[in-house]
Amino acid sequence: MPEFTMLIRTAELAAMLSDEHCRVLDCRFHLSDPARGYEEYRTGHIPGAMYVDLDRDLAGPVTAGSGRHPLPDSLAFAALLGHRGIGHGTQVVVYDGGSGAIAARAWWMLRWLGHDRVALLDGGFARWLADARPVETGAARACGVRRFVPAEQTDRITTTAEIATAVDGGGELCLVDARDEARFRGDVEPIDPVAGHIPGARNFPLGRSLSADACWKSPGTLARAWRTVLGDRPGGPWIAMCGSGVTACHLVLSAQLAGYGEPTLYVGSWSEWIRDPARAVATGP
Repeated sequence: MPEFTMLIRTAELAAMLSDEHCRVLDCRFHLSDPARGYEEYRTGHIPGAMYVDLDRDLAGPVTAGSGRHPLPDSLAFAALLGHRGIGHGTQVVVYDGGSGAIAARAWWMLRWLGHDRVALLDGGFARWLADARPVETGAARACGVRRFVPAEQTDRITTTAEIATAVDGGGELCLVDARDEARFRGDVEPIDPVAGHIPGARNFPLGRSLSADACWKSPGTLARAWRTVLGDRPGGPWIAMCGSGVTACHLVLSAQLAGYGEPTLYVGSWSEWIRDPARAVATGP
């Protein structure tokens, strides 16, 4: 079976669905209606796909100092993956409704635990339906439990303390925010109690990576878009962030498709940054 580590097309996934070494994770989720993703899963999903919930499975408990979606305990997440039939050598495919905004979090988290053989379905479930692929309904089928041994990659993460040190000390900080322009500027803030962005951050809304049909743009097109934000520094260090460390994972994949080096992820992101009112906030472009 070929190995996929970034994107996979519906035809490629359809060809390997029956392989026992392939596992599919359905990551559909709606912030405004947390139960809706699982309802959609039961209504119809890719055959054999197992559901994972953003709040329950892809995030840990929120604390007084954390953002809205802190990482779960690595051993707990590893156990969940094992119960989804994922072990060493498993080809994992993740998808959501279409954009990859949620599925990219699952993609990044498997890599965080040392499992690079994971790919995001280009166009998600919407593309799967548009291509007239088979659909299964109801609850997940039983699958064999495998042992998933995590190898936590702490160097993929940047902390609030590290960012605060750079901001307070006037150091160089290449921080790219995935939120849409209006939220980044501070014109509106529908989710968090404070509007704006971290001083010095740059903006690259995740929608810039996608075509009108929610499929990913070509690597060349992505490279041109990223050049306006990162310049000609394909290997330079940088950090991806968003509102709560979820859609920032979309930037991690996008930039790598464009040929840029992998950033670290600011897991706490904006919702953690503003927990302390003493931290600096900027508004405008």
